[in-house]
Amino acid sequence: MDPDTPAPSAPPGAFNYLLSFLLVGLAWGFTTPFIRRAAVDFNARNEGKQGDIPSAEARGPSLLSPSWIKEKAVSVFWTVVNLLRTPAYSVPLLINLTGSVWFFLLVGKHELSLTVPITNSTAFLFTVLGEWYVEGKVISKETWLGMTLVLGGIALCVHSKT
Repeated sequence: MDPDTPAPSAPPGAFNYLLSFLLVGLAWGFTTPFIRRAAVDFNARNEGKQGDIPSAEARGPSLLSPSWIKEKAVSVFWTVVNLLRTPAYSVPLLINLTGSVWFFLLVGKHELSLTVPITNSTAFLFTVLGEWYVEGKVISKETWLGMTLVLGGIALCVHSKT
């Protein structure tokens, strides 16, 4: 073997994969309540501004006329731009989308039968915890039981593959 040739590296251990799954679940689940709250706040701020728009009957032309479609497309475009310019929305969204990139990389490196259930289950767990943190929602006994069962299911999935 040539001394200049690097030795083949061992694949990452199970702990690294599990940590990666948890990070994806955290990025997907914990950011969701923040995104929801920012979107609700954004809509509440903008409801007063939309009150000046006349109803469809007052405008006259058909709802499918080119001018109506263009007006709606421009309105949607500027709503998205203004929403993305809101840090309370865009920062959690960016973290959430980063989780999607991590997930894509995990799917390419690990078994699909572990990657998908673990990441989606941990996203659920972190969503519940995020709602508790962001909105102050009380976590019921049944939800705690469900979260415990989810963790047990994840442990069984991991154990069955080792």
